[in-house]
Amino acid sequence: MIKKIFVATLVTLVTLTGQTEENKHAIIDGTGPGWVTLGEKDFADVNGVEDTWVFEGALIKGTGVPIGVMRTAKQYTNLEMVLEWKHLKAAGNSGVFVWVDPAALEGLPNGSLPRSGIEVQALDHGYATNFKKKNGKDPEWFTTNGDIFAVGKSTMKPFPPLSPNGNRSFPRANHSNGHGEWNHYYVRAINGQVRLWVNGYEVSGGSDSNPAHGYLCLEAEGSPIHFRNIRIRELP
Repeated sequence: MIKKIFVATLVTLVTLTGQTEENKHAIIDGTGPGWVTLGEKDFADVNGVEDTWVFEGALIKGTGVPIGVMRTAKQYTNLEMVLEWKHLKAAGNSGVFVWVDPAALEGLPNGSLPRSGIEVQALDHGYATNFKKKNGKDPEWFTTNGDIFAVGKSTMKPFPPLSPNGNRSFPRANHSNGHGEWNHYYVRAINGQVRLWVNGYEVSGGSDSNPAHGYLCLEAEGSPIHFRNIRIRELP
């Protein structure tokens, strides 16, 4: 028996009888009242060069160089966001910053990332593979399945499971696809709480974020990445 539950106007949560909580699958497509698709006019470059980010409709192509970010044109407080991302090469590193303080972007030089915001990481599995080859052991301080953590002067209380130093919310299940495949992220950021769903499964998050208002940023971190279908719904 299949049961369909509609959350607001956006979510179809499909639950198969007998499934465990971990296997419940929710896909939010970002359509319905209040949702808007972000395009080129909705972003502003911070510290890239002319071809760091290229827009082709709802597709955004990033070269990854120089290291840096592109921010939204406006600041946000409470929101829902859906996006898809795909690394083009193994070991690609990128992410989305939520609630970045404007002061952290002022005069940010090429090759630098803002020391503010909550990072929702988008890291390819090859990054962990390379770490193990180099160090002879699996990484302990990061995963490649949707870590969430505060950056710089920002603070957040991460949800368990935690990284060994307690600073990162590690995913409680592994659902990310590898390079060359699209991943779907749903991010809900409300009243200082950030939660992440990877390919339909809630995996990580945190609460008590400070600040809980600011820009959203896409990250360039040395490797080509594509984003597409970035949609946002602002909430009260």
